Amino acid sequence: MSIHKVRRDELGGKRGMGHELQKQGHQVRRPAAHKILTGDPDDSLTGVAGLVGFGRFCADIRLDRKLTELFDEMKSGPNLVYRMGVQLRLLLDAIVADEERVFGIEALAADRLFCRLAGGSVPSIDTLYRDLRRFDEEHLTAFEQLMAEQGMVGLHRSPQQLHVDVDSTVEPLFGHQQGALPGPNPRYHGRPSYHPLLACVAETTTCIGALLRPGDRGFGERDVATILGWLKRLRQRLDCGTTITVRIDSAGDCTALLSALQREKFRFVIKLKATEDLVGVALLHGHWRITDRDELNIPIERVGVLNFRRKEWEQHKLGLRVIALRSTERCGGQQLRLWDNPDESTQFYVTNDWQSEPEAIPREYDGRAEVEPIIGELKHALAVGKVPSASFDANHAMFLLKLLAHNLMRRYAARVCPRCSYWRTPWLRRLLIVRPGRLLRSGHQWTLRTPRDLPLWE
Repeated sequence: MSIHKVRRDELGGKRGMGHELQKQGHQVRRPAAHKILTGDPDDSLTGVAGLVGFGRFCADIRLDRKLTELFDEMKSGPNLVYRMGVQLRLLLDAIVADEERVFGIEALAADRLFCRLAGGSVPSIDTLYRDLRRFDEEHLTAFEQLMAEQGMVGLHRSPQQLHVDVDSTVEPLFGHQQGALPGPNPRYHGRPSYHPLLACVAETTTCIGALLRPGDRGFGERDVATILGWLKRLRQRLDCGTTITVRIDSAGDCTALLSALQREKFRFVIKLKATEDLVGVALLHGHWRITDRDELNIPIERVGVLNFRRKEWEQHKLGLRVIALRSTERCGGQQLRLWDNPDESTQFYVTNDWQSEPEAIPREYDGRAEVEPIIGELKHALAVGKVPSASFDANHAMFLLKLLAHNLMRRYAARVCPRCSYWRTPWLRRLLIVRPGRLLRSGHQWTLRTPRDLPLWE
């Protein structure tokens, strides 16, 4: 039995009584639903009681003040009702409460607590759409920095080494949005889409860099300055003794990127494209060290350090270490069959680390697989692939707001319930946010009551 998966204790539920009832010879029977009476409506009820604790947390870390300082200038006038910082906080609460689109606020407007936290009046969704369209390049840059700042909090206490996984994903679109262009799309071929670029810290699963790009924009030299900016910003937040290791798939097989990382002294482990010249060197390589055997003592894994240099590397004077891994156990990802054994595949890696054992490099790269669940969680739990507007800048702002919600939820969970901080976002919502409650007012004071103790920020 997987005891670590039993989460009723944290959520306030009772354990199953199957064994006790079995001893008593009792069978569970469902009651007739029509025998349960329906009472009078109670407008004091809420389904998002956890927003109170989340709001306290945001106020304590001065997020509300930062939103005010950075974005209130975007709206002004004598008849101003909804300030920009207040609007962003309202959207942030909606995202945390599992509303994927701006339109979902129509439902949350009926929740008494959500309305109270919004200042007593939830604005029209048309107002929210217009406010998102106010974003320009300058304010998007400030927003991305705010999101990254929340993802980097506490990293100065991290171990000696941090891994930054850089990856891109595809957001297929089915409308007429700005920047929605055909590009690389493994599922919907030829479908207009966005092609965002993300950088995540593997040790904390937080996002420390993000850029929404048009769908026809692949990974290349244009992104080198962006990635380097993210890494330098991260380095400034870390202790001097912390090593930053960058991991990228074969899209990172870009001479301009490798040269920039080498020049700025960032350690990297990147998968190489299996080009014809690289495959030729691997076939002629004669020294393969056996690093693993099966129970019959048959080799199942070999590594070799190849004497290989791309012509572009020589022009940039790059002295890099190329490692090839031959294995019969690897089934995922793109596999290259070069040898007589049909089960044996080959993968290639490049690194500027000349100290580690060759077999340690592929295993370290394998840790990059964790970025895929993070992106999957961002897509399915926070709906980063669903856009609210035809405006590219508005969609970029909402994209960053959802990433900010992800970072804040990670940080909030680590503070109020550390033992559950590894949970995925849907479960964290059930534990921390989407909880029933009753909002009462007595003696000029608002009081929130919940069925059981709710982890809150005190």
